[in-house]
Amino acid sequence: MAGTKAGGMKAAATNKAKFGTDFYAKIGKKGGQRGHTGGFAANPQLARIAGARGGRVSRRTKKTTPKAA
Repeated sequence: MAGTKAGGMKAAATNKAKFGTDFYAKIGKKGGQRGHTGGFAANPQLARIAGARGGRVSRRTKKTTPKAA
């Protein structure tokens, strides 16, 4: 029954019976506490600089025009 809606309902019931009715609220809270907005979201200027660097070191080859023979 793994991977089906019925199996999920059964697993949820088991988790709630073993760990309490607020099991999913507790694991959701843990995830929310661990998440921190940082990196480029905190510093858009840094994102701009990093994007410019990435563009300069592009791995795409330059298209050259064939020489006329």
